[in-house]
Amino acid sequence: MLKAVILIGGPQKGTRFRPLSLDIPKPLFPVAGLPLIQHHIEACVTIEALQEILLIGYYPVSQIQPFVNEMQQRYDVNIKYLQEYTALGTAGGIYHFRDQIRLGNPDAFFLMNGDICADFTLEALYVSHKSKGTKALVTIMGTEATKQQSLNYGCMVTNKDTDEITHYVEKPSSYVSALINCGVYCVSLDIFQVIGEAFHSKEQDYYKGNGNANKEAGYIQLEQEILAPLAATGKMFAYQVQSWWAQIKTACAAIYANKHYLELYKSKHPERLSQSITEVGESGDAKCNIISDVYIHPSASIHSTAVLGPNVSVGPDVTIGPGVRIRESIILGHATIENNSLILHSIIGHNCRVGRWARIEGTPSDPDPNKPFAKMENPALFNNEGRLNPSITILGCYVTVPSEMILLNSIVLPNKELNRSFKNEIIL
Repeated sequence: MLKAVILIGGPQKGTRFRPLSLDIPKPLFPVAGLPLIQHHIEACVTIEALQEILLIGYYPVSQIQPFVNEMQQRYDVNIKYLQEYTALGTAGGIYHFRDQIRLGNPDAFFLMNGDICADFTLEALYVSHKSKGTKALVTIMGTEATKQQSLNYGCMVTNKDTDEITHYVEKPSSYVSALINCGVYCVSLDIFQVIGEAFHSKEQDYYKGNGNANKEAGYIQLEQEILAPLAATGKMFAYQVQSWWAQIKTACAAIYANKHYLELYKSKHPERLSQSITEVGESGDAKCNIISDVYIHPSASIHSTAVLGPNVSVGPDVTIGPGVRIRESIILGHATIENNSLILHSIIGHNCRVGRWARIEGTPSDPDPNKPFAKMENPALFNNEGRLNPSITILGCYVTVPSEMILLNSIVLPNKELNRSFKNEIIL
């Protein structure tokens, strides 16, 4: 028997994902038509031996439980949300709920960060973990990054013959290895002994006044306090994958992930894609023109002269008028895009309205999707304080863009009604 644990964090996290996370918890943000962590759950339920999925975070139960109830009804796996009383860190959370994880004595459990997107290869990860025998406490899914990108992640040095991790550094200041931690693990239950030792050591330091006054003893970071000391002990191994993976820290990364999940649908869920260019609806009227890959929620209303794609997701109850052109974008629920508007490389929030002949355009993401998308230019060099480097354009919820306005490379906070065009700005 196997279990899975998905770490979803809490409302104090995900600040780089604003304004999209202001009205919806980041783990539930729709990517390719599904909440972010539903892609994790779908990967888990394909494992025949997996019987329970635990979501651990410190979002209020009221924000997460409706989603959990829906997933429980949809999939034949027990799914629970365990709320932390405060932020406990990536290892502190699983240690706090260790009894629930160990209940039923699972052979091992998958541990997954909720802010990643990937073509999850969990079955192969488990096989790799078991092949290392009882000595293996943790097997980390890894992928190769460029030298520059690797500095933003946990870096692993391995023995090429045995896959044992001989050195682990989280976000090193200089190049260590191109093999990075994907935030997906297969873990043996004996890991709780290691975490327990770290907990008791921190507890003693805390009560002696030697600990970090800003963190309780229960706050334990998996990467720095558990994985780094396990390197070169013969108990931690890497499983390298070649498949697609990305971390979702910024809205740019959501556009990047949307593209790849839509591409995965071709082989795994082709029924979710709008299949043909002249697809005909039940009423006999032609649907919009589709340039693959595009996801359209069944409740969306789209005029037959609109053109969508490639890489577009349209949420529930969206209305798209005649002559609209959308590409490389995410349109969230209940938005209205009026006649002949153009939307490129953008995210349109819930209940937004874009007027006729408006142009909403962003700049395609950097090849590194985690590069900060809202970095301020240096006013001493560029003399335009408050401006943004080119990025995707984001409309928070309940934003109105009047007809014939242009919005380029800008971020609009929720509940705004614009009165002019903007370029490279944050509209507060």
